[in-house]
Amino acid sequence: MKLQKLVLASTATFLAIGAGSAFAQFKNSEDAIKYRQSAFTVMANSFGKIGAVVKGEAPYNKDDVAKNAAVVATLSTLPWQAFGPGTEGGKAQSDIWSDNAKFKAAADKMQLAVVDLNKAAQSGDLDSIKKSFGAAGATCKGCHDDFKKK
Repeated sequence: MKLQKLVLASTATFLAIGAGSAFAQFKNSEDAIKYRQSAFTVMANSFGKIGAVVKGEAPYNKDDVAKNAAVVATLSTLPWQAFGPGTEGGKAQSDIWSDNAKFKAAADKMQLAVVDLNKAAQSGDLDSIKKSFGAAGATCKGCHDDFKKK
């Protein structure tokens, strides 16, 4: 519980500092790439822990699932600021910048699905968690299929 409070407090502080501008200022595209990849890595780690429960590979612990879903929901808002003009590269396909409306729609869809997953996780209803996890995972896969280099 202490770790969860620390993570949430740290995240809230980070978000408050960055809330003044729509896009983070990065020194160069490499900094933006590192930032977004780091956000996705941490998000994927917590999402994977929920996935292990959903697949029956790990025991269901309501508090752990709720904590990981909250982390995923919070982090799902962060990577997008690192996809602005001049941040091309990394594992991102050029379609992100050439068809930004489609990319933004996919990002928004994922964030909504993750909010639903978080609500289900906070409720503790494992069947609802499984359903929401599947929907969230599908949005992640769709974006990876369309916008991530293989």
